[in-house]
Amino acid sequence: MALGAILSVIILNWNGEKLLREFLPSVIANTQGQEVEVIVADNGSSDDSLRVMCEEFPNVKMLVFDENLGFSGGYNRAIAEVDSEFVVLLNSDVETPPGWWQPLLQFMNANPGVGACQPKILSYRRKDMFEYAGAAGGLLDKYGYPFCRGRLFDKVEYDLCQYDTGPEDIAWASGAALMVRREVYLDAGGLDELFFAHMEEIDLCCRIHNLGYRVCVVPESHVYHLGGASLAQGDPKKTYLNFRNNLLLLHKNLPEKKGKRVLFKRRLMDTLAFFMYVAKFDFPNAKAILKAHSDFRKMKKKYVTFPDQDVLSQLPGADRCIVADRYLPFKF
Repeated sequence: MALGAILSVIILNWNGEKLLREFLPSVIANTQGQEVEVIVADNGSSDDSLRVMCEEFPNVKMLVFDENLGFSGGYNRAIAEVDSEFVVLLNSDVETPPGWWQPLLQFMNANPGVGACQPKILSYRRKDMFEYAGAAGGLLDKYGYPFCRGRLFDKVEYDLCQYDTGPEDIAWASGAALMVRREVYLDAGGLDELFFAHMEEIDLCCRIHNLGYRVCVVPESHVYHLGGASLAQGDPKKTYLNFRNNLLLLHKNLPEKKGKRVLFKRRLMDTLAFFMYVAKFDFPNAKAILKAHSDFRKMKKKYVTFPDQDVLSQLPGADRCIVADRYLPFKF
């Protein structure tokens, strides 16, 4: 760790030599100071990523893993190998402006009851718009569907400073640029490696809430996220992971009886999503939802402990049903 550093910014890379060349220079240039270090954790890449790092970024600390451990496993191993007080999980397709990390670190230092936070996340291609994955802070509706301040389903807002009123409590912070107390991360159990990818940071934030910590967005800081670097929106594999993992996070983060009631209604609404894909003749994504539910039934047996209290119903966004708001003439 850099001398005196209390913050490690960790970029997980897998076969991302092009992204490293495009985005890492801004992170290096704009993440300077004795308090902070930049680390690239290579997740078993088979392209020229290691050569690019050695030849073009020789001064950046690297962690090299022998295999692709997934987003969850890769970050769990990387965070276990650093000893800084705070870490930032930063996607490899994020551009950072000067000093982007400082408001986040200052806020965390001043608010010990906050376990994690995120900056405002804007689009790399349209810098006047929010980016889908995180926008101005993540929310969960009453049935666990994630949405954001600045994004509802596929509708993304322009950034008109409408969410710049100050740090705000949110339900979840995006894994595109997630600052977390390392001790809280470890106490919460880290990212769930059964998820492999997608929704794992939302699940982590649910567990952070269940530990009694807050999760916030700090709009004084912002970054620019390309998005879709691993799986694009509409990819059936992404649909599968999102639906499966969303069901799992509800199952494991709600009290057992409440979870069963919520999941019953939630699975009815997922059935609507299935028929919407069928109506569009998008059969790969329709099949992805069926597979997600089938695998959820198998995987849920691996979780045998549940929280005593329903924290999720108290989080921002939990008073809404976004499916009903968007698509249905009646409320659940």
